[in-house]
Amino acid sequence: MLKKYQFILLLLIGILSFSSCISTKKTTYLQENNKTLDSIIQIQQLKKPYRIQTGDLLSIRVKALDQELVGMFNPVGELNSSATTEERVYFDGFTVDDHGNIRVPTLGAVNVLGYTEREVREKIEKLLLENYFKEEANIFVTVKLAGIRYTTLGEIGTGSQVIYKEKVTIMEAVANAGGINEFGDMEHVKIIRQYPYGEEIHTIDLTSIDATKSEYYYIQPNDLILVNALPQKALGFGSTGLEVFRTAVTILSFVTTTILLFSRI
Repeated sequence: MLKKYQFILLLLIGILSFSSCISTKKTTYLQENNKTLDSIIQIQQLKKPYRIQTGDLLSIRVKALDQELVGMFNPVGELNSSATTEERVYFDGFTVDDHGNIRVPTLGAVNVLGYTEREVREKIEKLLLENYFKEEANIFVTVKLAGIRYTTLGEIGTGSQVIYKEKVTIMEAVANAGGINEFGDMEHVKIIRQYPYGEEIHTIDLTSIDATKSEYYYIQPNDLILVNALPQKALGFGSTGLEVFRTAVTILSFVTTTILLFSRI
């Protein structure tokens, strides 16, 4: 009788073991295919420029031959060397309000909703020359997003992250958050992206090299990167064959002991 139970139990554990082990194909980033790397790099450069949305934070600097003339346009926080980058950006940046405007000294409200960084720079330069400076001042305006801010959730280091670069790939974003753990579903990574009309959910497969061709390979400000758990996590057997074997042996020993105790009663 005991051997019969042991056989059935071993059979069930064997079936579960095959289904609970996580294949290396599910845990390896950007697996290659037969396509050349050069063609992939060319496709990456087709990323469309980001268009500014409400809630974005812009860093704007104005320079001229006479710096005293442009002092009012530049952040006071630059003089505080003890302030962190985050603090400077928060207090000295220009936040896009719910109407798509930023407030610039002398110029007042300037609408930037839907503009690219270059278009905002050109617009501010034009307004300054029309209302404040002359051509001889040789003003030089720079406009940048104050870092790319995003959030990670699920089987990945969770929390809000900031990367101070103009372009950030999802691979950089994942690495910056600490990577996806062994139970994360890398084949169906979700990106919840903000648009003027609402949110959309996009999916990208980080196990395939073709991910570099995706229009979602580059993240955008305010993206939420969600990594759900694989079914193996719910089973609780482990992620490797050795872990599954150890768990199976433990279960078998426990059940065998229980059956022996009840058979003696």
